[in-house]
Amino acid sequence: MWESESETYGGVRDRGIVGDIDGDKYDGVKTDGFIRREQSWYVSSDIPSDLLIKVSDFTFHLHKYPLLSRSGKMNRIIYETSREMDPSVVVDLKDLPGGSEAFELAAKFCYGNAVDLTAGNIAGLRCAAEYLEMTEDLEEGNLIFKTEAFLSYVVLSSWRDSIVVLKSCEGLSPWAENLQIVRRCSESIAWKACANPRGIRWAYGGRQSRTSSPKWAGGGGAEQRESPVPADWWFEDVSILRIDHFVRVVTAIKVKGMRHELIGAAITQYAAKWLPGLAKDGGGIGSVTEDYSSVSTVGGGGLHMIVAAGGGAAAAGLMRETEWTGAAAREQRMVIESLISIIPAQRDSVTCGFLLRLLRQASMLKVAPALVTELEKRVGMQLEQAGLADLMIPAYYAKSETMFDVDLVQRLVEHFLVQEQTAEEAAESPRAGKHAGGGGINAKMRVARLLDSYLTEVSRDRNLSLTKFQVLAEALPDSARSCDDGLYRAVDSYLKAHPTLTEHERKRLCRVMDCQKLSIDACMHAAQNERLPLRIVVQVLFSEQVKISNAIANSTLKEASSAAAAANGGQFQPILSTRKQLLEGTPQSFQEGWAAAKKDINTLKFELESIKAKHLTLQNEMDGIQMQLEKMTATAAPPKSSGSKQGSASTGWTSGWKKLGRQLTKMGGTDGHDTAENVPGGRGAAELAGRKGPRRWRNSIS
Repeated sequence: MWESESETYGGVRDRGIVGDIDGDKYDGVKTDGFIRREQSWYVSSDIPSDLLIKVSDFTFHLHKYPLLSRSGKMNRIIYETSREMDPSVVVDLKDLPGGSEAFELAAKFCYGNAVDLTAGNIAGLRCAAEYLEMTEDLEEGNLIFKTEAFLSYVVLSSWRDSIVVLKSCEGLSPWAENLQIVRRCSESIAWKACANPRGIRWAYGGRQSRTSSPKWAGGGGAEQRESPVPADWWFEDVSILRIDHFVRVVTAIKVKGMRHELIGAAITQYAAKWLPGLAKDGGGIGSVTEDYSSVSTVGGGGLHMIVAAGGGAAAAGLMRETEWTGAAAREQRMVIESLISIIPAQRDSVTCGFLLRLLRQASMLKVAPALVTELEKRVGMQLEQAGLADLMIPAYYAKSETMFDVDLVQRLVEHFLVQEQTAEEAAESPRAGKHAGGGGINAKMRVARLLDSYLTEVSRDRNLSLTKFQVLAEALPDSARSCDDGLYRAVDSYLKAHPTLTEHERKRLCRVMDCQKLSIDACMHAAQNERLPLRIVVQVLFSEQVKISNAIANSTLKEASSAAAAANGGQFQPILSTRKQLLEGTPQSFQEGWAAAKKDINTLKFELESIKAKHLTLQNEMDGIQMQLEKMTATAAPPKSSGSKQGSASTGWTSGWKKLGRQLTKMGGTDGHDTAENVPGGRGAAELAGRKGPRRWRNSIS
């Protein structure tokens, strides 16, 4: 049965374990109570005190016999001090669990005064009773028995009392652990958290009530039907616990089989309270400890919901990141390491954004490498759910040259690919269930878009090397990107931030993208981008021309087939209409740019053909002149003979040159200064060699 502080415990109170508990009064010491004067406690009695005990900063002036009659430890201490015969000896109980508050209650119990047991003081009093050895061997119904009964019958049956007691155990280690108080409270909380919410009744109005505990309802009344309890009703209460106690509770809840989504949500809420800067908006976390200071009395004195204000761990959790000291950093590191160890192993137990923010904190606080690696694998399992803002993790290690931790993102992508490969192999296995397999191509495409955006952001860092950029851009397979516009944007951003790249480095950078996967707008931008290598621009224009040609051809073929099937004589009209629709669907900027580019290409083609024709003509003319010179060289030398032969030869040479001059005049259509008389002088031959004309030599020079 779950009870609250507003309920009475009549049956239990009759046994004397709830509310005011007292022991048999010692007849030799008549007391009306305890009186405090500054840092000292005195017994209001006619008999002067004969025992001085110091606990923490307080001094207790007591009598020996009431203590030794119920405390085995005090019995030994008093016996040892009495042998010294020095009444001024001060007994120092510096290691007493619970401090002066617990000893005050134990001393009152020894004197027979009423002691009010509450959820706030029961743990300290139970540990103090164990320390003082107040067992049943000395007296029946001693303090150990009564505090143990209160814990078992009252505290463990109440949700909020178990929370308060577990919270109060933070300063009682290792006594609370050895006495199984932490374990019993953790299991009690876990059992109630895993119970059917239909059996819980409270006044719920969108937020957990701070003044009432959940109650076990035997029958469903109208109040229960009007305000159903949500599944996360226990998150707020368990989030006030210290990290080691929270781990104990979550571990016990796991054993009892709660859904991993709820456990992950509880871990997320706990991290938001205790880890500054982990929230998405980066704002303040707020108060770590809940307000459990409201007090309600049960039947004139009994169960009170009291807990002290938060201590060092809470204060460290509220410190700003810039104010962290060594102790606060260790505290935060311990929280992160503990949370990583209890995150459920199932996929989607927590969001990928939460894991990345936790990874950022872990990197900053130098968490154990094994836990960081485990956290990176968890992020890789659901990397497609990540956002760009969460992925921008700064490089906290000193050796890094870049502003952001690019190597970390590279490892995350590798873990993602390993998980996808494992999931695909599991899906192909004959024993694979219907839910086996990862996100498939859709997950890879989402990761590709995320990676392209990340590359665009980090490319502005001038210290980012070309190798790191290229390796990260090529980390995913080609099938992960159906369009390379995002990758082109990252490449252009890198070229803009690194203007000193050589031509070879720019070509190497542009190899990471496929020009055939660029959209029309991206092609237009690339065609006018002066930062790209000329070869890439040509590839972009060629691929776009091919795509447009294919689109027009396919459309034409489709419309022609439809028209032929119709057989109505208007086969070509749908084709023209389709071409017009295709052009209308093309952006105006692309149409204008493509028209100008096409005109330039046609002009270059025409000029190239003209140059080829001129080259061929000049080659033919050169061949003809070469043949003429060879023939003239062969026939120009006079033969060595007598005078008659010389005269006849001279006459033959003269007539031959005249014939050659007349033929050249006819062929070239030259003026009168290009006659045969000019040829023997040497200058006419050179001029004739440069003239155009058909190669026809019919008469011999000889």
